[in-house]
Amino acid sequence: MKRILITGAAGKIGQHITNTLMKQTSFQLRLADINLLPLEKFKKSSGHEVIFLDISSLKECQEACKNIDIVIHLAGDPSPNADFYTTLLESNIKGSYNIFKAASDNGISKVIVASSAQTVEGYPLDFQVTESSPVRPKNMYGVSKCFVEALASYFAYEKQLQSIAIRIGAYDDYKTENQPLSARDMSAYISLEDFSELLLKTISAKNLPPFSILHGISNNRFKRLNLEETKRLVGYTPNSDAFKMCGIQFFDR
Repeated sequence: MKRILITGAAGKIGQHITNTLMKQTSFQLRLADINLLPLEKFKKSSGHEVIFLDISSLKECQEACKNIDIVIHLAGDPSPNADFYTTLLESNIKGSYNIFKAASDNGISKVIVASSAQTVEGYPLDFQVTESSPVRPKNMYGVSKCFVEALASYFAYEKQLQSIAIRIGAYDDYKTENQPLSARDMSAYISLEDFSELLLKTISAKNLPPFSILHGISNNRFKRLNLEETKRLVGYTPNSDAFKMCGIQFFDR
């Protein structure tokens, strides 16, 4: 049984991931967040833990990582408009370092960390980004996620901690009656179902390089991020298409 720590488990993505992984009998979860109220509903699930965790504290991160096999690190400020000094420095920069440091110190085998399409948002909208494209953030949140990817690479190659950064696109933003998705968001969209599949295949993937960047978007007609390397590395097979879901019609010859 794999013991998995999920940081930021109370967030939108964290709660979805928790529901996904709880359906798998081979996982024992430790759900960690600074806000425990949304996690109350998971406490009754046998074999799973709920703990308070402030990732800005290295000591708390060390405790959270004890007796864990895999870390899924989601905690941090997810807003593209986040301020560097107000939240990003403590949560996205210092907090991410603390998690990787604690994971390395505790002999954890794999860290899967939430990166973002914002790491490359500075490219023109008609440019499809590959995993090897140089980072080009458009805001300080994107800069913080560039740091997270570099941090993951450092711990992978210098500390022998297998690290995977998933660049998450427009996560399930198809809920929109008054605010239709933009063309950019349709191209970067990822559905709940596709993200669940990508995560499960990343957890179980064998023979990955020490550090990998995966692209977390669906099978959209036009794709902001190229998916070929992600498909090759973990066998990802996305099904959703935001353009189709939004009723965009194409008349191909």
